[in-house]
Amino acid sequence: MDILLVSERASWNASSGESDAGNGSLSGPWYSTHKTQLFGVLLAAVSNFLISVSLNIQKCAHLRLTCQAELKPYYMSKLWWCGTTLLGLGEVGNFAAYGFAPIALVAPLGCVSVIGSAFISVLFLKKTMRAADILGGTLTVTGTYLLVTFAPDVPQELTARQVQNYLVSWPFLVYSIVEIIIFCILLYFYKRKAVKHIVVLLMMVALLASLTVITVRAVASMITLSAEGKMQLTYPVFYIMSILMAISCAFQVKFLNQAMHLYEATAVVPLNFVFFTTCAIISGVIFYQEFQSAALLNVFMFLFGCLLSFLGVFVIARYKKEEHLQISFIDCGHIPGQKLTGKIQPDSHSSRYGTLNNEDNSVKSQT
Repeated sequence: MDILLVSERASWNASSGESDAGNGSLSGPWYSTHKTQLFGVLLAAVSNFLISVSLNIQKCAHLRLTCQAELKPYYMSKLWWCGTTLLGLGEVGNFAAYGFAPIALVAPLGCVSVIGSAFISVLFLKKTMRAADILGGTLTVTGTYLLVTFAPDVPQELTARQVQNYLVSWPFLVYSIVEIIIFCILLYFYKRKAVKHIVVLLMMVALLASLTVITVRAVASMITLSAEGKMQLTYPVFYIMSILMAISCAFQVKFLNQAMHLYEATAVVPLNFVFFTTCAIISGVIFYQEFQSAALLNVFMFLFGCLLSFLGVFVIARYKKEEHLQISFIDCGHIPGQKLTGKIQPDSHSSRYGTLNNEDNSVKSQT
């Protein structure tokens, strides 16, 4: 009888000790199973913050160059190179984050660069803090907290054989066919019908981005496993995913630059973030089956966190006034048929380069 009491007491102590270990302790089982994912979250957040710092540093360098009496190329500025270096570090960190955390968690964290840029511009560019920045930042931070808390719990090790199995799975094949058809339709309107609406351009960017995040996660994970001693670089699928990643990134940058050239950044930034994040989450759900075993409440709270992040980015970007550098004129020297004071005035809101100021009516009548 005493032996039974002792054994029951020992089993109760063991069970109570296990429950205490999981109550938020860094040495508990929850942390041991989620530490890789938490590292990916921190890496993605820090990387996006570095990107926002780099963009503000580069803009500050351009503003300083325009204020100088002697104009110099931007690549001669040490400040510009500092911003470019930080931008490279941020992009590399973002790439590496996909090797430690799921796509559904890393992709929405791009909102950190938006809210970071809004607050950092107060320091670098001497802008005033607006109520929209505070409101949008609060919404975005709340949404990010919900994203991290209710993110899907998926295995972190992604081997080359698993990537091969995902590539030939029927949900991804159906998704790929649908995505290719939609992209071809948008490309037809873009090329043949000359439809360059912002939604058409950014939808093509988002469809390409969904392929990019799939390949980036696969490549980053295989490189991470290879660095740990589990060689994955000998499989052909690694090089196939690397080629697809490079091609999708190149065309994605092309269409995004086209959108930035035709439309204001206050319209491009929020729409691109929403389209990119939505397509990235869908691709992660279909290809890597990230929400396969998630509870319905977790899925709902995760989507609610995405909605708050979208609203925060829209509030920050949509109510920001677009600034243009004041370029007085470009002196082309003596032009036949013009006085020496004739200048060419660039027009940033037109497809034409500029117009000639015809001041000499006699020359105009001769021509």
